Amino acid sequence: MSLGKAARSLVTPARGVLRSSAAPLNRSYAAVAEARAVLENELDTIRAAGTWKGERIITSKQGPQISVDGSRGTILNFCANNYLGLSSHPEVVQAGIDALKLYGAGLSSVRFICGTQDLHKNLEQKLAQFHEREDCILYASCFDANAGLFEVLLGPDDAVLSDELNHASIIDGIRLCRAKRLRYKHMDLNDLEIKLKEAQSSRMRLVVTDGVFSMDGDVAPLQGICDLAEQYGAMVFIDECHATGFLGSRGRGTDELLGVMDRVHIVNSTLGKALGGAAGGYTVGPKPLIDLLRQRSRPYLFSNSLPPPVVGCATKAVELLLASNEIAQSMTAKTMRFRNNMTKAGFTIAGSAHPICPVMLGDARLASVMADDMLKFGVYVIGFSYPVVPKGKARIRVQISAAHTDEDIDRCVDAFIQTGRKHGVVS
Repeated sequence: MSLGKAARSLVTPARGVLRSSAAPLNRSYAAVAEARAVLENELDTIRAAGTWKGERIITSKQGPQISVDGSRGTILNFCANNYLGLSSHPEVVQAGIDALKLYGAGLSSVRFICGTQDLHKNLEQKLAQFHEREDCILYASCFDANAGLFEVLLGPDDAVLSDELNHASIIDGIRLCRAKRLRYKHMDLNDLEIKLKEAQSSRMRLVVTDGVFSMDGDVAPLQGICDLAEQYGAMVFIDECHATGFLGSRGRGTDELLGVMDRVHIVNSTLGKALGGAAGGYTVGPKPLIDLLRQRSRPYLFSNSLPPPVVGCATKAVELLLASNEIAQSMTAKTMRFRNNMTKAGFTIAGSAHPICPVMLGDARLASVMADDMLKFGVYVIGFSYPVVPKGKARIRVQISAAHTDEDIDRCVDAFIQTGRKHGVVS
């Protein structure tokens, strides 16, 4: 029986046939059809603008070389956040296997009910040690860590001062809190000072910034930010997703790189990039803050705990970095090899000395087409366009990994040169 016929033949157990419900059902069909048309129109607009984001299918483990569905042989991968090459490091993988065998696939629960295992507490202790902070709390992602912090820490009597180019998760997290919101111009210390003066009547003031901004690879001026925060009585928060593990002499992050580890109060970061590349995020900071987050942070209280294999992999990654800074120190030379050779070839590379190397192109369609052509040369990169980056700022974001060889980097540069000449980007 069709749905329409079924609707017209509804009966009650005692009273017989109901009035036909075909008319309401038809109106429902019409509403769904109208919504579908609206959605399809929006999708057509994205395609026409050249900002459609397709998803290539990888058929191998993550690494400097991967297999991609539809391509022959292996492809050089230059667009993953696998900064230290630990996603497929044998010791990291084995730690995940061991955790799976010992602790199972997952906890089927949130932390405070029956979802906390000793391996969660062990990882939190090691992350606090790594960042030289008092305590740590794990989340399912750093997006959740950012969504869960500001609502708990800040109330209507407080103020939050946020860089205008902060990550979307920071922006969304700030929207959830009731504090006074002040946005300062990107990395502009003069504008930050103006906003701090405006916020002097607030009970608490929190300056919020990415340590490294993911689209441009530029590093926040933390020394100046900390100077202003101390002058105007504010705390400092940094998101270190694109710094943890490889910036600074020991890979501790932007605050170590710039010598302000003891002046930055709260750090959020991820396990899903340099620290094994699986999933998960965390907050490190003062113990009273971490204790309060365990009591009131909604993403923590209402999300399942991290799966044991993920925790096992991340723990081994942190242990490797605590034992040696050799992997972190290998990044600088590889990064500058790519940046210098690309600049010499005539490309414009945004940022400075960071493994995020945005090849600036401006036009969204050009970025997408060039990325597709790069795949034909055996190099996997992706074009970034609006709304991920501002309109007119489309680019191909290249990311260097410690697992790349000099030959890998040179091959990537050569592919850019050939593709760039084809499209008139370089001569």
